[in-house]
Amino acid sequence: MHDPFLPAPPPLVRASLPLAQALHLRTLPLHMHEILPAFCIYAFLGRVASPLLSARLFPAAYGRLPARTRHNWDVHVVSLLQSLAVNGLTLWLLYADADRRRMDWRERVWGYSGATGMVQGFATGYFLWDLLVSVADPGLFGWGAVAHAGSALAVSLLGFRPFVNYYGLNFVLYELSTPFLNIHWFLDKLGMTGSWAQLVNGVVLITTFACSRLLWGTYQSVNLYRDVWRAMQTPAELPVPRWLALAYLASNTVLSVLNVYWFGRMVRTVRARFQNPQGEKGGRGDKED
Repeated sequence: MHDPFLPAPPPLVRASLPLAQALHLRTLPLHMHEILPAFCIYAFLGRVASPLLSARLFPAAYGRLPARTRHNWDVHVVSLLQSLAVNGLTLWLLYADADRRRMDWRERVWGYSGATGMVQGFATGYFLWDLLVSVADPGLFGWGAVAHAGSALAVSLLGFRPFVNYYGLNFVLYELSTPFLNIHWFLDKLGMTGSWAQLVNGVVLITTFACSRLLWGTYQSVNLYRDVWRAMQTPAELPVPRWLALAYLASNTVLSVLNVYWFGRMVRTVRARFQNPQGEKGGRGDKED
C-alpha cells in the first residue's frame, strides 16, 4: 500500500539523502516529511499548547502543581494524544492494507510498504522527542523511560533500511495501553485517586497492557525472531548482517523486558490506589513527580 499521506517534497528528499546514505536507511528520505513535522508538533504540544490549555481547563489542579510535575503533566498530554493518533492509524492500516497481509517471510524481513513507513515516520518523530525529553531529566522520568525511548527509536529507524518494516506496524500496537496509563496518572492529579473511575480505568489498563504488550508483543517477537533466523540461514537470499539482526533483536528485547517489569509494577500501583489511596504512586517510566 502506498503512503496515503502527502508525497515527500523533492527538496526535502534531496536534503536528507546524505544522512540516509550515511546511516544506510534507504527509505528514510521518503518519510522525512512525516518525521520532522511530527517531532515539531509534539514539541509544540508539550511546550506551548498543553501548558496554555491545561491552565485554562484545569486551573486548580494544574496551577497548584510544582513546576517539574507540570512538565510531567505536559509530557503525559503529548503521550496521550500521540497514542490515540498512532493507534487509530495503525488499526486502520491493518484493516485496509491487503498487500501487507499477503507478505511471505522474505517480504516481512526485507519488504517495504509506504503506508507502514508513514506510521513509522510519525512514531519516529515521537520517539525522538520522547528520548530528548527523557534524557533531559532522567531523575523525573527514570532511566527505564530513557531505555524505552532509545530502543523504540532504534527499532523505528531500522525499519527505514528497510529491515522488518512489516513488524514495525505490529509493535506500534504496544501503544493500545498508553491512553489508559495516562488517564490513570491524570486521575491522581485531579484528586480522583481510589475512585470508581480509576478502578474501571485500572482494570482496562492492566487488561490492555497484558494483551497488547505481553501476549501480542511476545507473539510478534517470536514471529520476528523466526523470520530473521530463517533469513540468516538461507544463503541464496539477501543476507542479514549479524550486527543488524543483533541490534534490532537487542532493542526489541529491551522493550519486552521493560514491558514485563512495568506490568508487575503497574499491578502493584493500581492495587495500592485502593488499599491506600494516598500511598504508592506510579507514573511514566520509573518515577513520578
